[in-house]
Amino acid sequence: MSQVASLAEIRETFELLSDWEDRYRYIIELGKSLPNLPEEHKVNANIVHGCQSQVWIVHRLENGKLEFALDSDALIVRGLIAIVLAALGHRTPAEVLAVDMDSLFDELALKRHLSPTRGNGLAAMVRRIRDIARRLA
Repeated sequence: MSQVASLAEIRETFELLSDWEDRYRYIIELGKSLPNLPEEHKVNANIVHGCQSQVWIVHRLENGKLEFALDSDALIVRGLIAIVLAALGHRTPAEVLAVDMDSLFDELALKRHLSPTRGNGLAAMVRRIRDIARRLA
């Protein structure tokens, strides 16, 4: 349960890459750098509903901080997962609930450049993470 790129690194890279084709390639590279979720965690109980592709999530609370591991069968979604993990991973449940993900997605212009179904899936991932944080807060 780790994150590969920090949110600061992602923001900086997005600023450097003005072309959206380059940004998509970067998002895919972020996804490739994520560790794979072990197969035993890819079960129905861990599926994030509302995503076009399959997305699984597991979590644990360690030293008061939430640790998440997510995986998907789609490379672009794995990259979006990396962004979500950079913003919400390694935080207390209260900190997770305080992060304004809509502002982050606006800042990175993700909402404007993702298909509606990918945008819905991204929102579903964040909702699931927030639900976990609410239960543990």
